[in-house]
Amino acid sequence: MATGNLQFRIATADDARRLQQLVQCAFRAEDSRPDWTGDAGLAAHFRLDVEEVAATIASPDIVTLMAVDDSDALVASIEVSRRGGADCGRLSMIAVDERCQRGGVGRQVLAYAEDYCRRTWGARGLSLNALSTRKALIEWYLRRGYRKTGETTPFPRERFASLELPDDLCFVELEKAFGGVPDDAHQLA
Repeated sequence: MATGNLQFRIATADDARRLQQLVQCAFRAEDSRPDWTGDAGLAAHFRLDVEEVAATIASPDIVTLMAVDDSDALVASIEVSRRGGADCGRLSMIAVDERCQRGGVGRQVLAYAEDYCRRTWGARGLSLNALSTRKALIEWYLRRGYRKTGETTPFPRERFASLELPDDLCFVELEKAFGGVPDDAHQLA
């Protein structure tokens, strides 16, 4: 799977199954490297229904961006939404095909999503969260200009009731402020 020349587009209802497979595989990827971003116990139990993906695609408040390679193979995706009015965007569900992870694809997808939010909505900043146990992922976001807000969001333990989870498991909230809104805001679609 070549990833040198990614093309981005907004997902449609026809993309729901491909997106579900990508996200589920990316979140369940097994990687034994100690510094990797996954959590094997949780990853093995991660489930995402096609109906959930289709509902997200149909939502007027969320845009799912897809990154495809030259052969139209789905390489990555990310969800973007407005938060706090027009000046803050929210990023979620970033997923990169496990064969392309650690190759710079995540960086490209994140940069595109940030630019999309700035140009489409005039966002002056973005927020996202990461699982508290994913230290390497949080560090990756910090290197991309995000900062911890000091706030956390509860982890949905009821979805993983059969697992023994750390007592302090939560989502760490991060944010990034932009210096200004581009002159051509609202032009990218």
